[in-house]
Amino acid sequence: MLVVDSVVPYGPAHKHLEPGDVLIRLNGEVTTQFLKMESLVDDSVNHKLELQIERGGKPLTVDLTVQDLHSVTPDYFLELSGAIIHPLSYQQARNFRFQCGLVYVAEQGYMLFRAGVPRHAIIKKFAGEDISKLEDFISVLSKLSRGARVPLEYISYSDRHRRKSVLVTVDRHQWYAPPQIYTRDDSSGLWIVKPVLPPDSPFLSPQVPSEHDLASNRVPSCAAELAQMEPAHQCPVQESMDGFTSMETSCEQIDEGPHSLDETDSGTKKRRVEEELSAADGVLLPECSLHEPREERLEDNGTGTDTVLGDYQGAAAAVATNASVAEHAIEPTLVMLEVHVPSSCMLDGVHSQHFFGTGVIIYHSQTMGLVAVDKNTVAVSVSDVMLSFAAYPIEIPGEVVFLHPVHNFALVAYDPSALAAGSSLVRAAELLPEPALHRGDSVCLVGLSRSLQATSRKSFVTNPSAALNIGSADCPRYRATNMEVIELDTDFGSTFSGVLTDDLGRVRAIWGSFSTQLKYGCTSSEDHQFVRGIPIYSICQILDKIISGAVDRTLLINGIKRPMPLIRILEVELYPTLLSKARSFGLSDSWIQALVKKDPIRRQVLRVKGCLAGSKAENLLEQGDMVLAINKAPVTCFRDIEDACQQLDRYKEKNEKLELTIFRQGREMDIPVGTDVRDGNGTPRVINWCGCIVQDPHSAVRALGFLPEEGHGVYVARWCHGSPAHRYGLYALQWIVEVNGKPTPDLDALVAVSKEIEHGEFVRVKTIHLNGKPRVLSLKQDLHYWPTWELRFDTETAIWRRNTIKSLDRKAM
Repeated sequence: MLVVDSVVPYGPAHKHLEPGDVLIRLNGEVTTQFLKMESLVDDSVNHKLELQIERGGKPLTVDLTVQDLHSVTPDYFLELSGAIIHPLSYQQARNFRFQCGLVYVAEQGYMLFRAGVPRHAIIKKFAGEDISKLEDFISVLSKLSRGARVPLEYISYSDRHRRKSVLVTVDRHQWYAPPQIYTRDDSSGLWIVKPVLPPDSPFLSPQVPSEHDLASNRVPSCAAELAQMEPAHQCPVQESMDGFTSMETSCEQIDEGPHSLDETDSGTKKRRVEEELSAADGVLLPECSLHEPREERLEDNGTGTDTVLGDYQGAAAAVATNASVAEHAIEPTLVMLEVHVPSSCMLDGVHSQHFFGTGVIIYHSQTMGLVAVDKNTVAVSVSDVMLSFAAYPIEIPGEVVFLHPVHNFALVAYDPSALAAGSSLVRAAELLPEPALHRGDSVCLVGLSRSLQATSRKSFVTNPSAALNIGSADCPRYRATNMEVIELDTDFGSTFSGVLTDDLGRVRAIWGSFSTQLKYGCTSSEDHQFVRGIPIYSICQILDKIISGAVDRTLLINGIKRPMPLIRILEVELYPTLLSKARSFGLSDSWIQALVKKDPIRRQVLRVKGCLAGSKAENLLEQGDMVLAINKAPVTCFRDIEDACQQLDRYKEKNEKLELTIFRQGREMDIPVGTDVRDGNGTPRVINWCGCIVQDPHSAVRALGFLPEEGHGVYVARWCHGSPAHRYGLYALQWIVEVNGKPTPDLDALVAVSKEIEHGEFVRVKTIHLNGKPRVLSLKQDLHYWPTWELRFDTETAIWRRNTIKSLDRKAM
């Protein structure tokens, strides 16, 4: 006999059939097998069907209308910031016991992932409006502008009786294409793509709201934290999505790729939320109009604001009565940063999509604030940053404005006027770069917990100049080189970051996080992190250049063009060797005595580990060379070389070269070596071609010491599942040097070649792997699902813009 197991809510059988009902007859025919039942049901689509059942020993007759399966199987879906949203299908409604047609999140993408909305969620309310069907969701979305922060309520099948509320931030930058509807065309077998928003939608407006304009949507940081602590939000795995396809860095097959760095493959990612819990278009506005009304607004707050500030200051003072002087002084300068990286543009080998850590405010005025933080928290400029302040409960967005090309720190800017009443409570830390710390010095390690409470510990310096030696990761990414860091006798563990201060709360160093990769055998590896002190002097140098207005380049920050420095560096990776070892290599006594006199504590000499490919030092210095002096002055540490590079800028040296005295294979020689100038922008441009993400080779790749001879090529950073690159094997960690026999030495050359290739045309691609192995493959371009597009940072508006390079003509289809 056939027995009813479950009933789909609000379907044709709802309130007519119950679990346990025994089916006797269908349309008068005894039915005991599924085959006969299916035949009778298929013959009665959109017609009445008589069921004779038995319920608890009592016979019943029920007439039901047979629904067409196609009517409850969606033939369209919405693509929004990489998320896939569509009406709930009959199949999933049966699995989850939900009503058909509800707004169902098949893939969370980027925007919903940031908010903590999981896969398989049912959206019930968006921006304060009830959502019962996908058209309701689209209607609300069309009224929102980029950067808006609105509430969203959802339920999940595993916790269906409680609604969960999160705050969704609409993408301010154009990480993804505008929202699109994909509709299945049964005649062609394709999914036809169409824009879903009307042309006059604020979402599509070229005017991007400033941070202050969005301040009305701000929420206390504690509320955001509570939202993140919802159990349903602790997703241990976030599949990177580009449209509806995940992305990989593997250069081999998906299942066994030795270079894959998805979050599923690393259990110790840097600062993922669940790990810590368990232990836009824009136009340039006139500079004067952005800030004047903001300052007036602060003045007009009156006694109400003063009362709020007084109450908050009084409460903070009561809590801080038992705090140390250093902790009390530094707490108003500390900031918790939460960083999300869009999966569509995970550049420069960044190994995760979600980071958080503690930063310190190093500059705060009426028009700009700057936060210094380690690059294991802010790894790339292509990211969204949210700042939560210890001095005042508020959460505001920030923008990455500087990534040091060598040192492990980044600068994040924020708009002080967005702090509203809290602007007077927040202040910049007092920096103390000199004198340098020495062994045995007492310092105070101060940082923030996840609840934004300051935590401090008295510690002592055990090594003020420990040289880092971090090896390359399987997938090259930033690693700290040519750095000396501070080691302490005690700390709070490998996930706690903050600052090192003296007893008066003056910052001596940033207690920052470093990323490395531990390798086990030849094939397995695991991401790892550790914390060390980063001396504040290098941050002070950059800050002084910004404040002094030394115009190397300008960057739009809070609507005002600010001077941003360029960094002159010697692109050579060095490591220290003890003078006792150097003597064994034949270094003379006179040089040993000169180096000991220069630095009697460390007693070391710097040796060349390698030159960055494409640098001016390449082919001049060799591995193992000992750097004895620069311009006849002995050098013993990395800072000596940095100071020599800065002197070239200070005295406007035209040749831009350093006179290096080196010791090579028993011979002393003088070599003029050119220096390179780098900015702090990070990678400003990325191209998606045939589903592979390509960029110019970044410094971590060049640090391997190899670039293809064919004009360096363009570097494949990632690839997308289901794309032509995936299907035909154009994986990551290789350079594209030729397309159809035409060289592609840079991104512009690749764009020019790709414009000549039509939809469905086979392409011959020549690549060279990181190990130097060349390869030729063919792939078929698919412009229907995989148009060629680029993401570029617009310096005039400080917005990342997405431009389509070539796509399929929809009218022609």
